[in-house]
Amino acid sequence: MTHMVQRVLLSGGSGLIGTALTQELRSSSIAIVRLVRSEDGSPNDSIRWFPDRPLQPVLDAASLSGIEGCEAAVHLAGANLSSHRWTPQYKETILSSRTDSSRALVEILSRLKQPPKVLVSASATGIYGDRGDDILTEESAPGTGYLPDVCRAWESAPDAAKGLGIRVVHLRFGVVLAPNGGALQKLLPVFKGALGGQLGDGRQWMSWITLADVVGAIRFAIEHEALSGPFNSVAPNPVTNAEFTRALARAVRRPAPWIVPAFALNALFGQMAQDTLLASTRAVPARLEGEGFTFRDPLIDPALASIVR
Repeated sequence: MTHMVQRVLLSGGSGLIGTALTQELRSSSIAIVRLVRSEDGSPNDSIRWFPDRPLQPVLDAASLSGIEGCEAAVHLAGANLSSHRWTPQYKETILSSRTDSSRALVEILSRLKQPPKVLVSASATGIYGDRGDDILTEESAPGTGYLPDVCRAWESAPDAAKGLGIRVVHLRFGVVLAPNGGALQKLLPVFKGALGGQLGDGRQWMSWITLADVVGAIRFAIEHEALSGPFNSVAPNPVTNAEFTRALARAVRRPAPWIVPAFALNALFGQMAQDTLLASTRAVPARLEGEGFTFRDPLIDPALASIVR
């Protein structure tokens, strides 16, 4: 059964996914209430919150009343994985920015007279870790190591909302492809300058999804009342890094003859390179497809051609 909502609470709305989701929902005349960290320049539909300040209230009573009536909540907050080298301090920031904000959001929802019916929370295919050629569905066990541990904690914290009678959906995103953000924004100038190339041996699998399909998956999770638990939010046709490199080279019509050795990536980026750039994660959207979700961009070549044109 589907349920069309009229008002959505959104955290992490200033990022790539949040911005696109806001535009999509507003185009459908769905109101957005954004939880923001800074009041500077915030629009009228934003409410300031303090998810990382344990000694300060997450939200005051007046702000709480502005959230009443939201039928769904979407939680996208979390520190960027690739914006900093993974020092011990930044690794703690990566974890705490996800778990603390999730707990803070559940606290807010617990104080509402009528909490939303569904909480859609971001997660990542990093939960599976480096798994070689294994095909990974939602039934696959989590991997081991730092990033899988972060993802497990990231999913565990919002699950507390189940005790409030809220349906909780975890969307495990792969690499999100968009021209104006994420990995592709950094890669396009390199490939357009004919300086692109594969990473390491290129055999590592990459689970990807276009921004349009990310937004579609979030709406699907909100509107379909039978959905709960984890969903791999990735295109149905993962590619190796070598295949992705060739596809992006074709899209920009430039050669990509280079190979960036694994040792160079490890030297430049440390653990982040090993856990993200070189890790092999061949996730497929078994549950999304089983529930009837239709991908706009299921294949890498037309997806990239559409993005870079």
